[in-house]
Amino acid sequence: MSKLTPGKLAGLKAVSDHRGVIAAAAMDQRGSLQKSLAKERGSVANAHDLEEFKLQVTEVLTRHASAILLDPEFGLPAAKERNGKGLLLAYEKTGYDAATPGRLPDLLDVWSVRRLKEAGADCIKVLLYYTPFEKSHINDLKQAWIERIGDECIAHDIPFFLEFVGYDAEGGDEKSLAYAKKKPEVVSGSMAEFGKARYNIDVLKVEVPVEMAFVEGTRSFTGERAYTRAEALQHFRDAESMTHKPFIYLSAGVSNPVFIETLELAGESGTKFNGVLCGRATWKDGIPIYAKQGAKPFRAWLETTGVQNIENVNKALKAASPWYLKFGANSLAELG
Repeated sequence: MSKLTPGKLAGLKAVSDHRGVIAAAAMDQRGSLQKSLAKERGSVANAHDLEEFKLQVTEVLTRHASAILLDPEFGLPAAKERNGKGLLLAYEKTGYDAATPGRLPDLLDVWSVRRLKEAGADCIKVLLYYTPFEKSHINDLKQAWIERIGDECIAHDIPFFLEFVGYDAEGGDEKSLAYAKKKPEVVSGSMAEFGKARYNIDVLKVEVPVEMAFVEGTRSFTGERAYTRAEALQHFRDAESMTHKPFIYLSAGVSNPVFIETLELAGESGTKFNGVLCGRATWKDGIPIYAKQGAKPFRAWLETTGVQNIENVNKALKAASPWYLKFGANSLAELG
């Protein structure tokens, strides 16, 4: 394994718990959060709503997390209230242009890795919509884009977290049984690609390689089978075998009970995952409360149900392994 530079090591330590596991909360949603708040309220949600929502989530949940992921557009006031925990900042624009094929990514206009670091980031996070089954000219664009960001993070000696989210290149429904059957290959293929040295990614933020609703023999199973429980466990192991890099799971908007069961399955499979960046599975159910009742009732919800949700995740993280093992070290101290 490559040796970690001082800045990369410091950044990874800053977002990890004492075990060397990344137990981070995610609160960098922008467009989707704004839409959800507006829908629940029946009228617009503005920049102040986003800032306030992020602030409440950060203040309460960072007491129980090793770090928080925020965006520099609406999350900087929240970043000041993170209880001394690590900070990841998002570098990409929210969403993608649906009019252009291929879900192409774009970076925030007035930000750079230098500026994100100056704003207090311990690590840089980028989201990419990716599938190995996309046309090669589209994936070529995405790969070159990631190479540029990787080099920028090397220049500023800061860890680079790449989050990739799969989709159906043929335009099919990602919630369907047909896509659930393709998903293991989408996840495994993406992990194989972005684990390559040329991208200079430090931590892969990945989807779990199965769709839980289609795993027979789980509490989350809804009746249509894409995989048996044994097959699902093998998909976890297969995805892990695609890379030597540290990787963490994202919650992909599922409910808290579904995400907890997902992490149990990952643990049962023996997969050496290195933590989570978990957003909506912790705070999503508070959206209607904030939208209809405001900040105070939302905070009360966070301090009870929200905290319970993140504690559930933390319990499930007993199955996670420290990322320093991927660098051949036996402790954080050994890395320097």
